[in-house]
Amino acid sequence: MSNAMRSLVEDDDRYLKSFQLFLERSSEHQCMQDFIHDILPDILASIGEGKANLNLMGVGSGAGEIDLEMFSQLHLKHPAVTMDNQVVEPSAQQLHLYKVLVSQKPNLDYIKFTWNKMTATEYEKHLRENHLTKKMDFIHMIQMLYYVKDPGATVTFYQSLLDRNGKLLIILVSGESSGWGKLWRTFRTQLCNTEISQCVTTGDIKAYLESKTTSYQSYKLPSQMDITECFTEGDQRGELLLDFLTEVLDFSSTAPPELKRGVLDLLKTTDCSKEVDGRVIFNNTLEVLVVDPL
Repeated sequence: MSNAMRSLVEDDDRYLKSFQLFLERSSEHQCMQDFIHDILPDILASIGEGKANLNLMGVGSGAGEIDLEMFSQLHLKHPAVTMDNQVVEPSAQQLHLYKVLVSQKPNLDYIKFTWNKMTATEYEKHLRENHLTKKMDFIHMIQMLYYVKDPGATVTFYQSLLDRNGKLLIILVSGESSGWGKLWRTFRTQLCNTEISQCVTTGDIKAYLESKTTSYQSYKLPSQMDITECFTEGDQRGELLLDFLTEVLDFSSTAPPELKRGVLDLLKTTDCSKEVDGRVIFNNTLEVLVVDPL
């Protein structure tokens, strides 16, 4: 990433604004909810067999909507079981939204929440330094491995926390099927922040798991996002979406002109998007990896 360009994650407010717009413009949460209702229950059936209490962890849980959807499915599978949930989330704003959501939801008395305002790396350090070794039945990392320095090592550490029938659920953009994969393969050196992995897809994680002969299952989640405004110079929503796509703060005004032109040209190609009724629809396909214990 050039010196003039800064990572979007350095500005919490701008990041959250662009992320909210991304959620409004994409079918991301809908495709995750379909997965949670249609496929996840069978995966959860074997978790914590015969236990009276389940230990859960969300790493990078955000504002908690997806967490609570998953817990409701887990509760349907194991109605008599209580749950301890460790929430690991570095954003104070997101943690606040999660707490508000919990306070507004009825019938959550079967879950005890512990709030950890930390990154995945800080939490790992916290566990190691305090010799905390409680085994987990279910850990999920949804759209967060972009923000760690070494995704493979992070996966292995959290996988090591799993109990015998535990599962680690990872959701990232698909390496083979999404426009993100093409965008990052083409502009990795110009766009990607060297301090964090950022340009990582399920393709990278699958290659890592296979190199360790780790067993996992994978599920594709087709998803799309309307990015039409990105091509209107000066459009505020378009600029926010461009920030989110490139993970660069104020990409439109800080990127070198040839890089900006290259990114916009690529986003319009069939490798990344399709045109529907005059709108540019970006391929946001996700993939779920369900990883077994070590």
